[in-house]
Amino acid sequence: MKRLEALREILPVLEESVVVTIMGAVAAELQSFGHRANWFYLQHAMGLASSLGLGIALCRPDLRVIVLDGDGSLLMNLGGLTTLARYRPPNLVHIVFDNESLLSVGGFPTATSTGSDLAAIAEGAGVPRTARADSPADLQNALDDAIAAGELTTIVASVEAHYEAPSGTAGFVTDLTLLENRFQFARHLRGLQRG
Repeated sequence: MKRLEALREILPVLEESVVVTIMGAVAAELQSFGHRANWFYLQHAMGLASSLGLGIALCRPDLRVIVLDGDGSLLMNLGGLTTLARYRPPNLVHIVFDNESLLSVGGFPTATSTGSDLAAIAEGAGVPRTARADSPADLQNALDDAIAAGELTTIVASVEAHYEAPSGTAGFVTDLTLLENRFQFARHLRGLQRG
């Protein structure tokens, strides 16, 4: 499946959630649907999207937090899975788009291209729920199940190593500056009522 199609499928859920994306193609493709104040595009911090999402989920247990990660990023911070498992925030869903490559930095193959299984690694790290998705419908079903379960879940979605720059963008970047996104996102979180 193409990541853009997968994002389109789950867009209604993303619009109602606090979303943290990793840098590169995931962020640019998500922003192509139109920026939302509840979306944070983590730039220049490869491997740390799940850590930022964990912090938000722990500080704001009243909010649903979805992290959009990549296989290359997750592989750079596998320890993040053990930290997620230790704290187990029930309001966090960690979606990993696995294209078996570091697409945003040249397309070099990752360890998943030679057999490393990120869902099995997450399970072995102690993440209580894991799922796999091979189609947009699979991803939507896995996300719906994760939300209904109310338990930390890592979903590994297999996607093509393909990227088409959304219209009006230049490569793997968003047109929102890092500081602008940071302040807007923080204001949005502060403005949300605590449940």
